[in-house]
Amino acid sequence: MFAVVRTGGKQYRVAAGDKIAVEKLAGEAGDTVTLGDVLLAGEGDTLADAAKVSVSAEIIAQAKSEKVIVFKKRRRHNYRRKAGHRQQMTLLRILAVGEGAKAPAKKAAPKAEAVAEVAPAAKKAPAKKAAPKVEAAAEKPAAEKVSAKKAPAKPAATKKAAPKADKK
Repeated sequence: MFAVVRTGGKQYRVAAGDKIAVEKLAGEAGDTVTLGDVLLAGEGDTLADAAKVSVSAEIIAQAKSEKVIVFKKRRRHNYRRKAGHRQQMTLLRILAVGEGAKAPAKKAAPKAEAVAEVAPAAKKAPAKKAAPKVEAAAEKPAAEKVSAKKAPAKPAATKKAAPKADKK
């Protein structure tokens, strides 16, 4: 079964299993959304009542589309402006299209148990401490600190021109 849905001011023809990129929708990756504005629905050559059909989709990712360059110019006035824009979009996977279609129920993994199993393993690693820099600086005497710095460069000696022999 297919449906034509409207979202973000655009229309998309979708069927179960399709992947589409639409204007940004609220939600995170893995969330399920229902596209309610169905304009047309059908299967093959027959059309169904679009009011009874709903489309459920899963958010794959929130992303940005390709960059669009905006360039303004007024000739003979030395006026040029260049800007870029990347539109926010949502990638959707269509799960089901049909009358009262709902997403297939997923098994909810107990997240608390998974976190509890991972947490003890993370605690076993000892925390590394950075060497204190203040103590190392305090151990050096002041004379070593000064000698460690480069001595200021002496100005190069200029050569004087040899005296010219007088011609008589």
